[in-house]
Amino acid sequence: MSSSDAKEFWNARFEQPGYMYGDKPNLFFKSIIDTLPAGRLFVPGAGQGRDAVYAAENGWDVYCVDLSDAGQQKALKLAESKNVTIKFIVADIDSIDFPEATFDAVACIFFHLPPEIRQRFYNNAAKWMKPNGHFILESFTPDQLNNTSGGPKDLNMLTTAQQIMDENRLLKPELIEEYETVLDEGLHHSGKANVVRFVGRKN
Repeated sequence: MSSSDAKEFWNARFEQPGYMYGDKPNLFFKSIIDTLPAGRLFVPGAGQGRDAVYAAENGWDVYCVDLSDAGQQKALKLAESKNVTIKFIVADIDSIDFPEATFDAVACIFFHLPPEIRQRFYNNAAKWMKPNGHFILESFTPDQLNNTSGGPKDLNMLTTAQQIMDENRLLKPELIEEYETVLDEGLHHSGKANVVRFVGRKN
């Protein structure tokens, strides 16, 4: 899917009434971010803002990127309803750059990319993180193709624990697991799911 096609897809989804993945944070993201001291957080593929807004409520300075204008509008509306602010750029992740050592944490929650872009992004994310910064990831594994709880239907955009380890060699793994869970995250993430979870720390 081209960047323009992806933008059209996500705008169409996020223009629907309500929050397609709910307005509460992803549980894995919450379980990790709650253990870290607040700092500056980057959320790529921020969607309608559920994780970004939760972090902002807990004192984080949050920067978001997403392809979708409709997602940005919903995220900013959610932030306003919670009396917090987030910074939200509408852009392709491949066009984004930050100075080295900008962020204390980067959170990729169901942010699926094709392999060539994914590796480039992971390398950039490690560069953008401060020493001892944390990279938080949850995404679908290839086994998710057997489920109906969401995620890409393109095998190349699904990853195993070993792939995540191989593609994030610049980080020290603190947690890596493949996990079968049940999602309850709005209309498009509901039911049995197969995910990989990763927390890496920059030395």
